[in-house]
Amino acid sequence: MIASRPRKRVLMYSHDTFGLGHLRRTRAIAHAMVERRKDVSVLIVSGSPIIGSFDFRARVDFVRVPGVIKHRNGEYVSLNEHIDIKQTVAMRSSIIEHTAEFFEPDVFIVDKEPLGLRGEIEPTLKLLQKQGCRLVLGVRDILDEPLRVRAEWMRKGAVAALEKYYDDSGSMACRRFTTRCRACS
Repeated sequence: MIASRPRKRVLMYSHDTFGLGHLRRTRAIAHAMVERRKDVSVLIVSGSPIIGSFDFRARVDFVRVPGVIKHRNGEYVSLNEHIDIKQTVAMRSSIIEHTAEFFEPDVFIVDKEPLGLRGEIEPTLKLLQKQGCRLVLGVRDILDEPLRVRAEWMRKGAVAALEKYYDDSGSMACRRFTTRCRACS
């Protein structure tokens, strides 16, 4: 169980590693949380190669995991051509889990993918669930055609992950996201 402490810790995970949408949305939510609550600090985990180019408010920081890119055919490959995608995902998974273990968040907010890229955050979800951390899935207001999303989520085990791990979910496009998910309560 997470010990009682004066400052709330929020860990945020953004699976997408190349586009700006996920990173901007995650950063905006992190900034809104620290602006509204002086007792909150946020750590963002991202594989974006440009995350270090952004300014972050006080009490918001980031950890960059090895990057991957998504080809037009939907396949992911490592940004480092000398490392296989399976090794890259394993490295990312280990970094994310160890970051969560040492940061000890009160809340873990996951962007879009309930299990992360190729299931990379499932070990972290298990760890944090045992520690009593609140697990929240945030999604865009519009994902895709409902039948396509359903098929993809069934294939990836996302529906089962939602039921097994998550305490709450909500649209990250909603201004009330941080309030609705009770992330800082």
